[in-house]
Amino acid sequence: MNKNEGDEPAATEDETRAALLDRSKRDFAPVNKLFVQAAPGSASRHGPLATFVHNRDLRGLHAYLLLLGIISSGDSQDGWSTTLPIGVWARAFGTTRDATPASAATAVSKVLTRLESRRLIQRQRHGRERKIRITLLREDGSGQPYTRPGKGNPDRFLRFPHAFWRDGWHERLDLPATAMLLVSLHEKNTFELPSERVPDWYGWSADTAERGLATLEQLGLLTHTIRLKKAPLSPTGLTKINRYLLHAPFSQLTADDIFKDDVIDALVYPAPPKNCPGMASANAAGKKAGS
Repeated sequence: MNKNEGDEPAATEDETRAALLDRSKRDFAPVNKLFVQAAPGSASRHGPLATFVHNRDLRGLHAYLLLLGIISSGDSQDGWSTTLPIGVWARAFGTTRDATPASAATAVSKVLTRLESRRLIQRQRHGRERKIRITLLREDGSGQPYTRPGKGNPDRFLRFPHAFWRDGWHERLDLPATAMLLVSLHEKNTFELPSERVPDWYGWSADTAERGLATLEQLGLLTHTIRLKKAPLSPTGLTKINRYLLHAPFSQLTADDIFKDDVIDALVYPAPPKNCPGMASANAAGKKAGS
């Protein structure tokens, strides 16, 4: 394409995501909690999120979370769908860096294939302009139609802030940290989470959970306090319990919450952050995202 004086550069991946998020007219994506953890009484408590963690599919997880953020209304002609040219999807999904248009489009197709196989979306080619229509399905991976929050829907939803994208956290948080961010948003404002229970409750290893929580702490998104709990079978008769609290921009605290004792303790007397072996690479990624 010939360039003329005064021409502007092409939209970047970040600018494309921002434009799509702006259309949602809100500052968060509603995410059904069943995506993170199956309902009590289920044969397994593992939600679809566990599959992304097992397969180390951070790109696929990013794509799905973005779709939940930008497909904001079922009242349009498309329903719970969005139709965009494949080049726009490529920038939104972050597949265009150091890639030819053909390889970027191929990467988009692979991501969508994985989301389809997990029964989280449907896709359909639209017209002759290489447009792709993506339709949300129910977040529990059942393949059932998507149901919106509220309006008689008994499901519970967490709020996934658009700050994840706007502030560059998608560049700084690896897969364990992103998974544990979703778990933290799924839990109460202050929550206890024994890492040895994570495999049963959420479906990935205690080590992955510990690494994710440590990264969140090292980056200032999470703090923890320690309380002693009676344990009759422990050599000391006590065991240490970690209680966690998310911080901005992911904090879910209300004005009333800040007067609760456990919140005050977490804000004023946090324990030192845990060490995380992967923080060197995370910090390097953070510097690159901020450059």
